[in-house]
Amino acid sequence: MTSDQLAEAIAELAADKKALEIVELDLRGVVDYTDYFVICSGTSDRQVKAICDGIRVALKEAYGVSPRRVDGLNQARWVLMDYLDVVVHIFVPEVRGFYDLERLWGEVPRRLRDPAVAVGSLA
Repeated sequence: MTSDQLAEAIAELAADKKALEIVELDLRGVVDYTDYFVICSGTSDRQVKAICDGIRVALKEAYGVSPRRVDGLNQARWVLMDYLDVVVHIFVPEVRGFYDLERLWGEVPRRLRDPAVAVGSLA
């Protein structure tokens, strides 16, 4: 599985758990520690945990892939899942707005998931 395919699979799994504002940032050639960030939001700490669990379980079952590390799950306001080539950031909205990673990485290519588009398709 390529890093591009992994990022897309993670975005789809997040959408399956009703994550909001899913964005894939392509960091290839910009940083050397990962290829993609997948950023999304849950409406509450419970939903953030559900998104994290959904991604972790589905990738393990389907591809045998587990994150190297998961941080922030205790408070679940910002959970970081490190799949090495893809780093997943799952936020509650107020924390996402405060850190504003999309603005920080404003010049990199990105794919936005349009919630009106069927799962499996990226706008």
